[in-house]
Amino acid sequence: MSPYLAEVIGTMLLIILGDGVVANVVLNRSKGQNSGWIVITTGWGLAVAVAVYAVGWISGAHLNPAVTVGLAAIGKFPWSEVPGYILAQLAGAFLGAVVVWLAYLPHWEATEDKAAKLAVFCTAPAIRRPGANFLTEVIGTAFLVSGVLYILNTHNNLGAGIGPLLVGFLVWAIGLSLGGPTGYAINPARDLGPRLAHAVLPIAGKGGSDWEYAWIPVLAPLVGGVLGALFYAGLWS
Repeated sequence: MSPYLAEVIGTMLLIILGDGVVANVVLNRSKGQNSGWIVITTGWGLAVAVAVYAVGWISGAHLNPAVTVGLAAIGKFPWSEVPGYILAQLAGAFLGAVVVWLAYLPHWEATEDKAAKLAVFCTAPAIRRPGANFLTEVIGTAFLVSGVLYILNTHNNLGAGIGPLLVGFLVWAIGLSLGGPTGYAINPARDLGPRLAHAVLPIAGKGGSDWEYAWIPVLAPLVGGVLGALFYAGLWS
């Protein structure tokens, strides 16, 4: 399997399980309805771990343009492969969102709340202040990228197979600690791919896709990813 196809599949798995847990919590008449933020953050953490286990040995399981660009910024990934990785991640995220839409097909019509339907696919701020929202996403993504680099540093002498699980724990921790203000996109593909799916899929009573906000969970994680990588490299170089 090529690394690009692995990124498509890995990101698709990430979104199926990540957006899937949001659908389970927010859509009407789901078995998990109203089970809360702990369930959502746990689901996302496990989604990351599963996706990294699935394709990490093939592509490195970036699954996130912020990770790809951050690694390239410190010389740990070739810039020539960055565009292909990002396109693969966006494609995988879009496909994953389509699978979630299909899995919850009867629940879209049963749910009247347009914001809840959109929340299945992408993030939105709890308090809409673009500057503060941007900063939150920068901080969260910086912790993500630097944290992944810390965890996978060879000095940690991790046992075989434990790294992806710890990366999942990291995402879980970020969601619990920093996810409240913006829903912690911390991944441009995770937000933009499903947002595009929301825009084109025939979802009953879905409302708009909030393109006014959409630039923040795309640009801010890219900035945060580079800063997190540079912070790590500054300490370990």
